[in-house]
Amino acid sequence: MSQNKIKIALIQFKSEAWPAHNLLKAVQMVKRAAKRGAQIVCLQELFRSDYFPQKKNRQFFQLAEKIPGPTVRLFRDLAKELRVVLIVPLFEEAEKGRYYNSLIVIDADGSTVGKYRKTHLPNDPGFYEQYYFRKGDLGLPVFDTAYGKIGALICWDQWFPEAARALAAAGANIIFYPSAIGAHVTQNQKERKKEKAAWEMIQRSHGIANGIFIASVNRVGREGNLMFWGSSFISGPFGELLNQATEQKEEILIGTCDFKEIPKIRKVWPFLKERRTDVYP
Repeated sequence: MSQNKIKIALIQFKSEAWPAHNLLKAVQMVKRAAKRGAQIVCLQELFRSDYFPQKKNRQFFQLAEKIPGPTVRLFRDLAKELRVVLIVPLFEEAEKGRYYNSLIVIDADGSTVGKYRKTHLPNDPGFYEQYYFRKGDLGLPVFDTAYGKIGALICWDQWFPEAARALAAAGANIIFYPSAIGAHVTQNQKERKKEKAAWEMIQRSHGIANGIFIASVNRVGREGNLMFWGSSFISGPFGELLNQATEQKEEILIGTCDFKEIPKIRKVWPFLKERRTDVYP
């Protein structure tokens, strides 16, 4: 049964090249989050490995796995044991030659609620995702979980307001954005701060425009030529910051989302209600 006040956790850590190491770390941090009362826990994008799309190398396709597969089965058991909802991003091999940047949502009883495949894929130096992944073909689903209706998009999706609006219009109370975003190590501090501020601003604006909560989780530390800036955060339907992690440390970021606030905010700022769907979608 869904509730109003939900405690969520974002797992921010430094991923290594070894999937087994990252998997163990993720499991341990999920358990710690559950002990702190978290009911929904979200891991970062492609958490099982370092961010391999920095380079084009066919050997990295070996990191892909089936859904369901060993990782999904592990987290299904964990979700059932801890009574938590888990958002688990994965490098999915749908079939030979078809790969996706995906996530799976697991309910608190260990059942699979559904899957999402990243809709928008960057193709920039250091972010060669179109080399590895196909564009998502599952639409923009809303997941009805034990603790409420949630949406989940992945990293670069966060720059597109249409995706957030679609999830909010379909009933999502909160959108999770598992991410892997940072800057080239040679970038100067001024430019990095501008980009990081824009990254935070665009996501918090989705909360304002749609009257919903936003939860964005990022990795930290240097990997190759990228320095990930962490700063995972949770914001409210007014765009207010409810909690935020640091730029350098591994953290379990906890926050409480009171879904009863959503209708109150939408009464004051009725952006969804007053849309002109006769003029635009």
